[in-house]
Amino acid sequence: MMEIQRRTSRPVWVGKVQVGGDAPIVVQSMTNTSTADVQATVRQINELADLGCEIARVAVPDRHAAAALPDIVRHSPVPVVADIHYDYRLALAALKAGVHGLRLNPGNIRDPEKVRIVVRLARERGVPIRVGVNEGSLPPLPPLADGEMPPPKWQRMVDAALWEVRILEEMGFDQIKVSLKAFDVPTTIAAYREIARQTPYALHIGITEAGTLRSGSIRNAVGIGLLLAEGIGDTIRVSVSADPKEEIPIAYDILRALNLRQRGPTIVACPTCGRIEVDLIPLALRVEEHFQKLGQPITVAVMGCVVNGPGEAREADIGIAAGKGKGAIFRSGQVVRVVDEADYLSALVEEGQKVIAEKASG
Repeated sequence: MMEIQRRTSRPVWVGKVQVGGDAPIVVQSMTNTSTADVQATVRQINELADLGCEIARVAVPDRHAAAALPDIVRHSPVPVVADIHYDYRLALAALKAGVHGLRLNPGNIRDPEKVRIVVRLARERGVPIRVGVNEGSLPPLPPLADGEMPPPKWQRMVDAALWEVRILEEMGFDQIKVSLKAFDVPTTIAAYREIARQTPYALHIGITEAGTLRSGSIRNAVGIGLLLAEGIGDTIRVSVSADPKEEIPIAYDILRALNLRQRGPTIVACPTCGRIEVDLIPLALRVEEHFQKLGQPITVAVMGCVVNGPGEAREADIGIAAGKGKGAIFRSGQVVRVVDEADYLSALVEEGQKVIAEKASG
């Protein structure tokens, strides 16, 4: 099994969660509730945490949202990051409310002295800052000379991040994370490669405004996956236009596909063809749903060929090679019993419980 060599980054602590250094890649998400609605926001954070979300970001667009932060922080099961744009005073209010991290956008908070005011309080309270660049809100370009070509978007993103990073560094502040997100995957990758070369800081990676669940999942998987495969990235957020709960399984699927983290099941399923004699797709979906709820690391194969199934999925903990009327249940590629079609799901569940119990006992 190939091991990815991760870039060495300077660790920061977001509450009790380490990001960077030798920590596992952290999975986070962002609420889409009105932050001013404490009950709805805390409920959503709890739902995300139950799925494995380790840091939750909340939008702070106004003073009403800022006023809700103390209660949200108090009741959140995971560290809370305040997402700040335009008004530095909201960052100060968030820090006073006890948030565990700040995201500042250098594209729309451009006064260095206002940034410094925020940094002073963040340093006093031991709160890290994410310098969060978005391709859609870059600082305006300076005037160009006649015939001069504007720099590429990825370079403008890097320049915007470095502008704010330098302010923080000048103040002796090094509790820094950086993100440079674009919709365009190649632009995002180029920006992260360059910032990874120029700074030692932990990197929060993702694709912004990636799209609906289907298309956004693909865009995130390609962009985030390519960067992670190069060893770039310390924390990830999958962005899709859907319920935030959809983001967490996708994030873990990306990490699991690269052998970086394991949470919940890995489902190995054949793509189906004219040889199968069982309705395999609904069975695979039911198997995935069951083991996803358990949240335990286990690899389950659902195959539609009695002859080749165990061999093709020999790396699985358990699996089924389903045939017409009967199926072979196997563990680690070895058939352990044959069951009737009506018992396919229950037999897999039973074997899965045994494997999970064995793993838990060491």
